[in-house]
Amino acid sequence: MPTAASAFGLRTRLVLAFLLVAAVSAVTTAALTYREARSAVLVRAQDTAVASFREEAERFVPSLPLEPESLRWNLYDIAARAKPHPWIVFAEYGSLRASSGDRPVSGVLTAELRRTAHTSPHGTFERVVKDGKAYLTIGMPVMTRVVAGGRAVPSGLVLFAVMPMTNEEVDIDALVTAARDGALPGLAVALVPALLAARSVLRPVRELRRAAHSMGGGQLDTRIAVRGRDEMAALASTFNESAARLEHSVQELRDAGTRARRFASDVSHELRTPLAGMLAVTDVLDEDAGTLDPDTARAVRLISAETGKLAVLVEDLMEISRFDARAVSLVTDEVDAAEAVRNTLSGRQWLDRIRTELPEGFRIRLDPRRFDVIVANLVGNALRHGAEPVSVRLSKRGGALIVEVHDNGPGIAPDALPHIFDRFYKADAARARSSGSGLGLAITEENVRLHGGTIHARNAPGGGALFTVELPFEGPASATAAPDGPLPAQAAGPPDSRGGTGPTA
Repeated sequence: MPTAASAFGLRTRLVLAFLLVAAVSAVTTAALTYREARSAVLVRAQDTAVASFREEAERFVPSLPLEPESLRWNLYDIAARAKPHPWIVFAEYGSLRASSGDRPVSGVLTAELRRTAHTSPHGTFERVVKDGKAYLTIGMPVMTRVVAGGRAVPSGLVLFAVMPMTNEEVDIDALVTAARDGALPGLAVALVPALLAARSVLRPVRELRRAAHSMGGGQLDTRIAVRGRDEMAALASTFNESAARLEHSVQELRDAGTRARRFASDVSHELRTPLAGMLAVTDVLDEDAGTLDPDTARAVRLISAETGKLAVLVEDLMEISRFDARAVSLVTDEVDAAEAVRNTLSGRQWLDRIRTELPEGFRIRLDPRRFDVIVANLVGNALRHGAEPVSVRLSKRGGALIVEVHDNGPGIAPDALPHIFDRFYKADAARARSSGSGLGLAITEENVRLHGGTIHARNAPGGGALFTVELPFEGPASATAAPDGPLPAQAAGPPDSRGGTGPTA
């Protein structure tokens, strides 16, 4: 199941991480700046107001006994000198209440402020929010001296100031707006270095991807330029070292394979001449075997049979060597597929042993000789290692000719199916000394591929092995009219133990 991170590319994740860091930094800086600026705005206004109101309270000398009207005018006078913003001044003296506003009592003043103002000679203040509005409330006792030069004592009169902090709130809102408006362009500006940083980080990653893709395509000499001394440079160096070791190992394997193929080709070529003479001699001996005593006749026939097997093996090895050397080509012609199959079966005297379903009219461009090898190898393999009846069926699927060969034997062991077309592979260990070279199906597969087709082996639902060949009707693009040498003797097939001739796997 893909994770959330895998839904985005590395470039996107790097840019998002860079922007996240920039956003956190911007928000943190804005928050700290806001806190300090807010504190400075509020403290400045608060200190100014408290100092100014304290000065007014110390300077105020009421005339006793207090008269409400006279006290109100005094409060007007104090309010007129308010700093930094207008105040509303309230006075409390026993049960007497007066103010410079339209109400003698304020609903903003708290009981805690009143209590502290009455008991503290230095006064008190607090910020209050009511109905969504902020106020600074100050309470100052009016002090008096009983005798000249004596200690000041509370007179019982307490003055209160209520100052709306609307301007400070506006300033604070402006700070929030400025911080927000400054952070968004900052993030937009941060996008440019984020893209540049992501590009610089991803450049070696892209180079590594291209190099890995090139190596996967067979260009083992691909290397990455090492820049700097960071982790990406170390990764590039490691890649180059691994690529060099891989190139050396692959080259050694290629050289070994080339030597092995050359050896097989050379040996096969050198064996053909003496084998040709041996086959001629064994043919003569076979004809005269009836005139020899029984023991000598059996020895002659054994030599003749083994010589035939050796000839088939040599021809198979030469054919495989040509495939490995890419020295094969097709000599194509337009043929009737049903007629080609019948010719293969008739030439090997299998026609009366094979069930066929060969619709007419399937004309296809292919190499008749190599198609003969394909059909002969599959049918011969079914006769030798399967069980009769063996059936051959032609059909058409899309733009391909389908050739199916089915026997009624025990089928192919599941562990042998993946290796059935491997060279020298024999599913039954007891067949190690059989007449088959172990190359028949490998050669068949190579011939099918040469035609641009495919071949598959499986066990049929009703039992037995089923080989399916698909060949395109148009033929491969690499077809040529130039012959590439004789086909292996296996196309004709060695003698079959049940009569006729047939190839082996």
